[in-house]
Amino acid sequence: MQLTGEGRSHRDAVQRLQAGYRAIPAGSPVRLAKPTSNLFRSRAAAGPGLDVSGLTGVLRVDPAGRTADVAGMCTYENLVAATLPHGLTPLVVPQLKTITLGGAVSGLGIEAASFRNGLPHESVLELDVLTGSGELVTTVPGDELFAGFPNSYGTLGYATRVRIELEPVRSHVALRHVRFDELDELCAAVARIMATRSRGGEDVDYLDGVMFSPTESYLTLGVRTEYDAGRAGDGAPARASDYTGTQIYYRSIQQRSRDLLRTHDYLWRWDTDWFWCSGAFGAQHPVIRRLWPARLRRSDVYWKIVALANRLDLENRMEVWRGRPRRERVIQDVEIPLERTAEFLRWFVAHVGITPVWLCPLRLRGERDWPLYPLEPGRDYVNVGFWSSVPIAPGGTGSETNRAVERQVSAVGGHKSLYSDSFYSREEFDARYGGEHYGALKRRYDPDQRLLDLYAKAVRRR
Repeated sequence: MQLTGEGRSHRDAVQRLQAGYRAIPAGSPVRLAKPTSNLFRSRAAAGPGLDVSGLTGVLRVDPAGRTADVAGMCTYENLVAATLPHGLTPLVVPQLKTITLGGAVSGLGIEAASFRNGLPHESVLELDVLTGSGELVTTVPGDELFAGFPNSYGTLGYATRVRIELEPVRSHVALRHVRFDELDELCAAVARIMATRSRGGEDVDYLDGVMFSPTESYLTLGVRTEYDAGRAGDGAPARASDYTGTQIYYRSIQQRSRDLLRTHDYLWRWDTDWFWCSGAFGAQHPVIRRLWPARLRRSDVYWKIVALANRLDLENRMEVWRGRPRRERVIQDVEIPLERTAEFLRWFVAHVGITPVWLCPLRLRGERDWPLYPLEPGRDYVNVGFWSSVPIAPGGTGSETNRAVERQVSAVGGHKSLYSDSFYSREEFDARYGGEHYGALKRRYDPDQRLLDLYAKAVRRR
């Protein structure tokens, strides 16, 4: 088959990546030179990274077959820009623009379509991986590397090309924000929606929610629609909302029962304010918001600010200057079985106290086994996301709250994402994240231990 210009460029980029990998001396750290990150683990300093500059594009969109071939370091922002003109999107579009497809597959991604479409790696059809041994391997469903790659976080290899399924969308998404005063009632509603993909006679294509307090939580139900403003009725808005300007999306959840967004804007509704975390930088203050350029109101900009602040320990310096306790960063996403979600949330409010909290129902799409993140097929979960900090008690070490969260997640049969701080013992970690299976894959695909071990990367933060 003759290569197109895009194909030749991709081939050359992969060859540069392989050459760069071979040039790294044995025993030296290996990392990718990515301009953005969505990880919140502190990491040891490393030298220059591997050149991935040619691995950021969309190689091919097949509208008829509803598939796309995508370079591993392509961001979802660029991927959606290529597929949406065809009326298609990936089956799950993680909520932040600069998450890469390779990152969502080798780590984890989730969004409001996950209650019906599962996790991003479940819609992968084919995967090219530069393994720890320096080989380029194409892996497909049924292969051991394919099953073990999700949640490996680049410790088995790096995705250079991913072929994924796409699904049709419409021009807009119509939203209903449904309030619940009791957490048990919310969870019961989630169970019914996941079983029927509807509520009150209306279809549900997207489902997530927010807990502002135990007595005020919301489910947001989205349905794909071709919207005709001239026929708007039943309380529906006459035009689409825009939350990239002065209006803030998460506040609208409490303020209106129905809303309408263009599909593009719905997919990125959380990115403008990094859910609600932009408030930490003053970006939600009306005056500052008017002065803050719209092009810089996005998650990757906020992440860079946080990364700089963490390096300089600015938050704790300010707290000490004000005579307050130092603070522990509590940034986690955890999957809790639906039947125990209300219990976990009540514990969380009593012992951690961070609000708001994001809620995203999830069910694996199929029956495949994903041993490094072993959720049960057919079981309903809720992803609980919380991203803030809490005061450190006198005499504390600064990890007490995160450790307590880990214990409670285990107590209710849940799982915890590894993009942020973890404190498990080696034995606990291996039991939760497929240690035996991972060890076999590591011996086969990275026999010389060129890449970090998953425990070393996720817990020891090397």
